[in-house]
Amino acid sequence: MKIAVIGGTGLIGSQVVRNLTAAGHEAVPHSKSTGVDVLSGQGLDEALAGADVVVNLTNSPTFDDASPAFFQTSMDNLVAAADRAGVGHFVVLSIVGVDQVPEVDYYRAKTLQEHILATGPVPYSIVRATQFMEFVDGIMSWTSDADTVRLPATPIQPIAAADVASGVADVAVGAPINGILDIAGPDIFTLDELGRITLTHKGDHRTVVTDPTAGMFALVKGDALTDKDARLAPTRYTDWLA
Repeated sequence: MKIAVIGGTGLIGSQVVRNLTAAGHEAVPHSKSTGVDVLSGQGLDEALAGADVVVNLTNSPTFDDASPAFFQTSMDNLVAAADRAGVGHFVVLSIVGVDQVPEVDYYRAKTLQEHILATGPVPYSIVRATQFMEFVDGIMSWTSDADTVRLPATPIQPIAAADVASGVADVAVGAPINGILDIAGPDIFTLDELGRITLTHKGDHRTVVTDPTAGMFALVKGDALTDKDARLAPTRYTDWLA
């Protein structure tokens, strides 16, 4: 199959391209660096010409109230280009529980992205993943200082980026779901617990303080970002740290 991977040079995209290529498919990475701009539409028709599948892994440059505009424009352009090219399957990567946290601008924007795809003319699959293991350090940095890291006790089910890429690649070469597939890591932690595990492994002696108001994940109610019934990936967080 010929598969156009938009955002194919990033953390997930580069691994998706590698996995698809190894499986014998023609996976072509596209990004601004290759002349494809999802906001202006530049290069999209050329990128999707002859493609059986398009995988969209582009992301908003911000997580604030500007993110809905990014997804509205980029998805309008991509869906229209895919329809013109006769693409038979459009895959996007989203977030487990994204539609349950409207208080977060970025999550509301990703929900909009899903809606544009689901109501468009191209057969589709939405792969929702839980929080990436690779992002834990960044999450902790939002609310940390020299002595403490403040984190809420939000339940999190982290997944390795490599497992996300594997899941996206598998879906891309299958028939369109015309729905949602959830993928997740095998273990659920509270975010403050995850912070303590991470700091202990790194030999970082800062103290994790449980703070229900700290950071973006403080807005998440209950266990919205976990799914025990998801397709579970094999990599455990403690093994990934090691």
